[in-house]
Amino acid sequence: MRGEGVLGGRTARVTGGANGIGKACAVRLAAEGAHVTVVDRDEAGVKEVADRIGGTSLALDLLDLNALDEQEMHADILVNNAGFQHVAPVHEFPPEIFANILRLMVEVPFRLARKCLPGMYANNWGRVVNISSVHGVRASAYKSAYVTAKHGLEGLSKVVALEGAAYGVTSNCVNPAYVRTARSPAGSRSRSRTTSWSRPARRTRSPGCRACCADRCRSRCSSLAPSSSLRSTSSQAGWPV
Repeated sequence: MRGEGVLGGRTARVTGGANGIGKACAVRLAAEGAHVTVVDRDEAGVKEVADRIGGTSLALDLLDLNALDEQEMHADILVNNAGFQHVAPVHEFPPEIFANILRLMVEVPFRLARKCLPGMYANNWGRVVNISSVHGVRASAYKSAYVTAKHGLEGLSKVVALEGAAYGVTSNCVNPAYVRTARSPAGSRSRSRTTSWSRPARRTRSPGCRACCADRCRSRCSSLAPSSSLRSTSSQAGWPV
């Protein structure tokens, strides 16, 4: 249920919000008073989350760019969280999966920001929060598409921060390390495995890790958030960066 907090009267859109980190972010923003539109291709999942927080559900496959372009995407807060993982060496990596990962995790955030920024500029207030990854600042073998996409998302976030600063709009990345989600399959570190659209499968971590990401997301949406950010907020759990 929506609470009364620092984000009262604000609207938010969270992609990949049916489970995992996206769900935690949606719940946290709603607790602070925001009206959250939960976006995911999992129709039952988005309805469950939206009903829980008093928000709006939008069942949408973000890879369908025509359907995406038809949507009204006005929001004070945009949380780009949707993504998926495929693990394979570069010489065996399917090009179509590589293209879809970059489309979902770089092009879609660009398209959503492009839709939301004019309204944020008009209101002289806006928050873009990109759920990136430790892979946005370092690499791992067998994850060429995911690592490439997260590095691209980091760059996009910095450009939005620079352009939006004069309009009271901030853009930040949150960079979690391995986080288990509801859809994470066993053996997720094996090769040639495609996992959840909503978040990549990660090594087992406690639900508190999702809550930590949600808290960082919420902090980037407050009135005290920096006017622009060229740094990412990391939660690496021992990863050197």
